[in-house]
Amino acid sequence: MLQKAIPHRPIMELPPRVQDKEKTSVRTELLGLQNQDSEAARADREEKTSVRTEELGLQNQDSEAARADREEKMSVRTEELSLQNQDSEAARADREEKMSVRTEELSLQNQDSEAARADREEKRKETTTRTALGKRQSVTEPATKTLVPESRGKMLTATGAVPAKDKEAPANPSPASSPHRTTQRGQRLKASNFKSEPRWDFEEEYSLDVGGLQTTCPDSLKIRASKSPRLQNIFLPNLTLFLDSGHFTQSEWDRLEHFAPPFGFMELNQSLVQKVVTRFPPVPQQQLLLASLPSGNSSCITCAVVGNGGILNDSHVGREIDSHDYVFRLSGAVIKGYEQDVGTRTSFYGFTAFSLVQSILILGRRGFQHVPLGKDIRYLHFLEGTRDYEWLEAMFLNQTLAKTKLSWFRHRPQDAFQDALDMDRYLLLHPDFIRYMKNRFLRSKTLDTARWRIYRPTTGALLLLTALHLCDKVSAYGFITQGHERFSDHYYDKSWKRLVFYINHDFKLERAVWKLLHDEGIIRLYQRPENPKEKN
Repeated sequence: MLQKAIPHRPIMELPPRVQDKEKTSVRTELLGLQNQDSEAARADREEKTSVRTEELGLQNQDSEAARADREEKMSVRTEELSLQNQDSEAARADREEKMSVRTEELSLQNQDSEAARADREEKRKETTTRTALGKRQSVTEPATKTLVPESRGKMLTATGAVPAKDKEAPANPSPASSPHRTTQRGQRLKASNFKSEPRWDFEEEYSLDVGGLQTTCPDSLKIRASKSPRLQNIFLPNLTLFLDSGHFTQSEWDRLEHFAPPFGFMELNQSLVQKVVTRFPPVPQQQLLLASLPSGNSSCITCAVVGNGGILNDSHVGREIDSHDYVFRLSGAVIKGYEQDVGTRTSFYGFTAFSLVQSILILGRRGFQHVPLGKDIRYLHFLEGTRDYEWLEAMFLNQTLAKTKLSWFRHRPQDAFQDALDMDRYLLLHPDFIRYMKNRFLRSKTLDTARWRIYRPTTGALLLLTALHLCDKVSAYGFITQGHERFSDHYYDKSWKRLVFYINHDFKLERAVWKLLHDEGIIRLYQRPENPKEKN
């Protein structure tokens, strides 16, 4: 049987008032502990908040770093794309140049085929006529043939100076193929009328400068050339070098119209050429260099002509180059970063409109964004043809060149000169002078073929031969030499590139001529023999 438990008090029980005080004390202590807990919790929360804030700060820093990193990557990528675009433009320019040369070559082949077909047709008609006449007529006298009289000039070969090869004109020649001067005003000569380069009986008539360039240097290359059996009948020291308003007349046009550019005015627009050339003041050729030499300077004018060949890479001849009185450079003359190899000074800068624009396009990111600038620098423009005259016209009008099929060539010519062009320092090379260099120094066998129209010496060759007629002593750097296969195409190439022998130049001929001039003591050609013990 279950019994209900009787409640009992503790053995010792405090009085009610004491109990109340005890409860209050406990409560107070509890509240104190709670406050301490709240303080600790608040401190903990603040600590956590601080940590979180710091974490967020670090995250923000990480975000900033990440954003900066992304922006840097985007910038690099943008630059890569820009360089790729420039590479694409450069590659397109190179392809278009090759296509242009190839197209011209095919055009010449087609012209040759047309000429051959016309020739066969003419012979067929002639044979048919003779057969029809048969016995009814006596044998007629053979058609008269006109020969080109022996040229007064000679040309340079590896074995010495030999007379320029005479060419026989076609039987019963038309005015267009006659070796004599064409006099009819309305008649225009065309390169397509000739199967190879025409040789006129006035081929060796050149515009001469009265008095010529005088020298007081006892060891001048002009004096050496006059004493050399190989060069005494080749070197003309008194040619007119520059084309200007004082050397452009109707009679000169009529004469030079018989020669294809860059050796004359054949197929050019007379109005355009006249408009351009008459903008150039007469050049006081005799004083061109002497006037700017310091007083008390040596009587022998020394010149360094710097090509762009890979032979100059790691050559350490920069100081030697700069030690000359004048330094000639051409086309893509990159200097920054290569001062030890190519020097820093520039006195003359040679170019064609094509070589200049292409160099800026390809080498712009390497620092070549315009021509070398300076108040004492003179510019030597080698006129290749219509493109150069249109380029000059656009420059005078301060316009963008629009008359071209080459998209990358459409630009404002004055940009290349940073709008600081001084016409007194801008010189056009005379077609007579360029033809003289071709006839007597660099007459390629290509001229005797259907490809004759596209041949011309390289810009570097023209510049070097120009220096020979301006200076007393000439040193050539960066030009093709024996063993050129060991070097890259250009001294500024980032990776090795083989030298390409384009069909419109004759590199082997130029190599042989530079070596001959070096051996004759006319120039000092910088060479790097394979055997270090051999002297340069």
